[in-house]
Amino acid sequence: MPNLIATLDPRSGVLSAPWALRDLTWRGALDVLLDRAVALGSLFLLGLVIRWVLHRMVDRLVAQAEDGVLPDRVNQRFQARRRASRKAAGLPPTDPTLVTRRVQRAKTMGDLLKSVITGVVVAVVGTMMLSELGVDIAPIIASAGIIGIALGFGAQSLVKDFLSGIFMIVEDQYGVGDVVDIGEATGTVEAVSLRVTRVRDLNGTVWYVPNGEILRVGNMSQNWSRAVVDVAVGYREDLARVSTVLREVAHDLWTDEAFREVIIEEPEITGVESLGIDGVHLRVLVKTAPMEQWSVARALRQRIKARFDHEGIEIPYPQRAAFGPDPAR
Repeated sequence: MPNLIATLDPRSGVLSAPWALRDLTWRGALDVLLDRAVALGSLFLLGLVIRWVLHRMVDRLVAQAEDGVLPDRVNQRFQARRRASRKAAGLPPTDPTLVTRRVQRAKTMGDLLKSVITGVVVAVVGTMMLSELGVDIAPIIASAGIIGIALGFGAQSLVKDFLSGIFMIVEDQYGVGDVVDIGEATGTVEAVSLRVTRVRDLNGTVWYVPNGEILRVGNMSQNWSRAVVDVAVGYREDLARVSTVLREVAHDLWTDEAFREVIIEEPEITGVESLGIDGVHLRVLVKTAPMEQWSVARALRQRIKARFDHEGIEIPYPQRAAFGPDPAR
């Protein structure tokens, strides 16, 4: 039977505990340490598993977004025409720039979601581990709430910029290479981040616009564009003949091999657009690929000018008459 009676050391005068009680005390402490170690390890492994599962779900969503769930919103006739033209030229049937943009957008959102997931999992699991160690987590939670409120009031513009940037990327409002009008700045987008958008205008000036300050966006190069060409002729011209000539010029441009991948639909002659002081204005509409409306409009104007000169159709222009003093007086 083990000794359970404390003994007094005659030399030191110290009362020593019995060996059985010492053994029980060490065993209890060891059991507590092992239990806490197992609990902490379980929480850590649980956090890793949850993080891995959520990251796998994000990877699947990113893969689906990279492949593209919906077809391109350009009409099917143009897509078939463009694929045939690219095949004849020995090019891949799909434009790699569109695929690259979709992949970049999907990866950006995937990285953002993974970072948010990792931060939330670390915060929750870390708080649970501190509670398991006996730390009072109530002050920590209260402090986190106070810090969150302080950041919410002190960094409202920064939070607004980040939230706006997230929605801009998710909704694909614009991307690098697009020509946009964002109010104060109009030009080509050079970089898009969660906080700021960099735009270079026609004069070469670079504009840094916080995403939270962008209230509306006009994208002139998304999915398809339209060239609007107004043509003025004299009041004495036969408008039916002028419309026929414009339709022939536009049709020749539509069937031209050089513009096969650029023009989506056959151009439309809307007719008389306005009656001005200088002449009658007729409008030609041409649906084009993104960012090709300006080159198509220039080519169409050049062909119209040459055809009008050949047909003898007058293009009105302002004339000035100079009146001077009569030399006989």
